[in-house]
Parts: sequence; structure tokens; C-alpha cells
Amino acid sequence: MPGAITRVAVAGATGYIGTRLVPRLADAGYAVRCLVRSPRKLADRPWRAQAGLEIVTTNLEDGDALATHLAGCQAAFYLVHSMESAGAEYAARDRHLAETFRDAAARAGVERVIYLGGLGQPDERLSQHLQSRREVERVLSGGSVAVTAFRAAMIIGSGSASFEILRYLAERLPIMLTPRWVRTECQPIAVRDVLFYLVQCLAVPGTAGRVLEIGGADVVTYEALLQVMADARGLKRRVIIPVPFLTVYLSSLWIHLVTPVSARLARPLAEGLRNRVVVEDHAAEHLMPRERLGVREAIGLALEVEERADVESTWSSAGPVAGDPDWAGGTVFQDARSIAIAAPPARVFQVLTQLGGRRGWLAHDRLWKLRGIMDRLVGGPGWRRGRRSPTQLSWGEAVGFWRVAEIVPAERLTFRAEMRVPGVAVLDFELAPAIVAGASGTRLVQTAKFRPRGLAGLLYWYAVLPFHGAVFKGLLNGVRDAAVLPDPPPA
Repeated sequence: MPGAITRVAVAGATGYIGTRLVPRLADAGYAVRCLVRSPRKLADRPWRAQAGLEIVTTNLEDGDALATHLAGCQAAFYLVHSMESAGAEYAARDRHLAETFRDAAARAGVERVIYLGGLGQPDERLSQHLQSRREVERVLSGGSVAVTAFRAAMIIGSGSASFEILRYLAERLPIMLTPRWVRTECQPIAVRDVLFYLVQCLAVPGTAGRVLEIGGADVVTYEALLQVMADARGLKRRVIIPVPFLTVYLSSLWIHLVTPVSARLARPLAEGLRNRVVVEDHAAEHLMPRERLGVREAIGLALEVEERADVESTWSSAGPVAGDPDWAGGTVFQDARSIAIAAPPARVFQVLTQLGGRRGWLAHDRLWKLRGIMDRLVGGPGWRRGRRSPTQLSWGEAVGFWRVAEIVPAERLTFRAEMRVPGVAVLDFELAPAIVAGASGTRLVQTAKFRPRGLAGLLYWYAVLPFHGAVFKGLLNGVRDAAVLPDPPPA
């Protein structure tokens, strides 16, 4: 067993880094306790049933319960932040959660806390996001438990928000007007190098109570990063023109329109471009020697993983998930349709779980995309928000402007709309065994539900109602046709 640490807790185990860290900790021989708000997010992970791994439902605002759940753990990872919370309140919430975690860890007898924050020199005017990360680091370090605080710049990995922004900008814009900050230096790090440091620090006592700056092999500008991405995608060199009038607000709106990342998330990322984020203290490299990946290698590996549809985690799946709403009270409009399919429920369900992403919606894809573009223009997630896997779907996962609110294999799949609509909308599929053409088949019931909010909601429902006949009927027929066809041979 590595070192004196045998059991570790991970707060934020359903996040982008946490989801990847947990199995690597288990592979390194540690017993792992995942402290999560929504255990169902991890229900279908291949490592879910690994020996020594626990998943505990935890409210990080409840210090007493948190202390109980941390008991018996020698180390705890704190991988929590509220960057997508509404308005400027996320910094205050981050500070409050960090205080609660710090005090609970001390009461539970935790010996070490490991935190992943952001690079940035304190003598510079740090972005609000980096200030918040630094404040969380300060709060955690202010208690009696030794803290290992890692500071990293942009993390390059399949499914990360920064990587998605970089890829979409390079792919979609041969000519770019950018902020002057695009020539700021940074030291990106591959996600696999980040994970190495997080796991390895547990076996290196000298990392306790230290601030450790980590970065990749290359120091580059954001402009150079865009050119490397374009080259990796086989595109011509991009024309990049820095201009003085692009503010953080305008930059975040532009990112929102061109990439799948929301303006709310893009704003702190764009704001951070002003700060030079380069490793100045190389203690981490001496304490935990490793040949780190350069920018070109990191981008190439991330693209390969996406091409193989083997993405472990994505930025869009993190954060709270609204479930299937309670429809009690108020007016609820419904559009219910059904179809008989000459295929078993398991096969039909397989087709349903492949909707969205590269496969599309099986019929009238242009109308789906048009609706997504309209949503994007008014600040919604739009249709480009991709899936983690083209063949697997998990509870809480984002699919375009929908999110999975309920999933029961071969029985039910429910999408809840996250698009900007004046009300609450869901698209529900229920499957039941049936006899079709004298053989075992499926009765598939598709129901669109909408609870309007005010007059705007009523007007919206009646405005889109004429399109339901084509879109939803086409979707049902597409599911039927796909379900009765054999799967294509592997490429």
C-alpha cells in the first residue's frame, strides 16, 4: 500500500477532473470514498463496482454530515467550484463551501487535503475566477490540516471547456478578431499530467503543506495554441487579428455564439486570458519527476480520444441536474404519440440512447439545428453541446439543449429541456413489450410536455405546435427504422 495513506475521499467526484481521478486512485491501491451530490451520475461508470470504492451522497454545506463521511480517510481531494453559478455569487459560495470542508476535515481527523486551483502571479490583477480559486486555496490552508495546493493553467484534455473553446474557434473561424490578450503567455498542461501529479503527491510526503505549480512542457501564447489546434485538425493557418475593443463581456458572447460553451462559463475563462499563467516555481517537477507532454502532443492525444469516442468526462456533464419535474398544479400541455416497432425494447432503447451528437435526431435534423441556433442567439446552450459517447448515455448528461432527467434501461428515457423557453419542457419516451406482426416487439410512447410560464409560455406553445407533427412524428419513425436495421459493422 503506498505510503501511510490507505483511504482517500474525493469531493467533486462527478466533475471533469474528479471522474477521471477516482479510477486512477483505485488503480494505485487506495480505497476511495466519492463524496457526491448526485450518485446517479456515476451509476454506469465501468469502475463503479471496483473493490474498495464507495459512493456517498453528501451535502457539502452540511458540516456535520461531511465530517462523518470524511472520517477514516487520511487524505481528501477538494475538486469543487461554482463557476457556472448565477451572477457574481459563485465566489462567495466557493468560499463558504471551502470553509465548511476545511472545518469538517479537521474534525474528521483528515491528515491532508489536496486542492487543484489556478496559476497566476499575485502581483498581477488576477481575474475574478482566479481570485476565487486563490481565495479557496487560502481558506483551505487556513485550518489545521496540511494542504497540497496545485496551481495549473489551461488543462488540455478531451471534453474540457477550454479545449472545446480552442477547437471550435480554430475549426470555425479562418479569420479571427481577438482581444489583445491572445498574445498573453500560458503554460497549458495535459489532463493526464494533472492526474499523475494528483495521484503521485499522496506517495510523496514532501508535497504536504506546499503550493505546487504545474504546467506542460511548452510556454506558448493563446494565439500559438489556436494555430497548433488548426494544424492538428488539418486546417490552414488561421488569420488572427488582435484588437483593443474586445472586452471580456464581448469576448464571452462571441465564444458563446461560436462554441458549445455558454457565455456564463466563457466569461471567467475569457477574463483569465489577461493573466500570464506560467510556472515560476518548479518544486513539483523535482518532487515528482515526469516527462510532461507538450502542447502539440496533448492536443493530438485529446483529438484521438474524441475520435475514438472514448471520452471519460466532459465539462457539460458537471454541475447540478434538474430532475423530472413535478407536474402537479397549473396548465400542462402534452403532445403524446405512439408507434409499434418490430424490435425488442432493449434494441429500441439502444437507438434512443444514441440520439443527438453525431447521429442527430433521425429526422428533420435541420429543424433541430435551427431551433438550437435560435436558442444560442438568446443565451441558451444550443445544439452543439456534445455527448461523452455516441453509444452510451448517462443520467445527468447533456445532449444538445436537453439533459437526461430519467433513464431506466429498456423502459424509460426522459430529456428535460435546458433551452431558453418560457416554461418547463420535457421529452419522454416509455417502452413496453408488445406483439408486433406476430412477434415480440415494442410499443413506444413519446410524450412532449410543457408547463407554460405566463402569457409568453402560452404563445410559445401554440407557435411551435404546428412543427410537432413533422418533428415528433419524424423522430418516432426514425427510431422505428433504426431499430429494425442491424448495427453497421465496426469500422
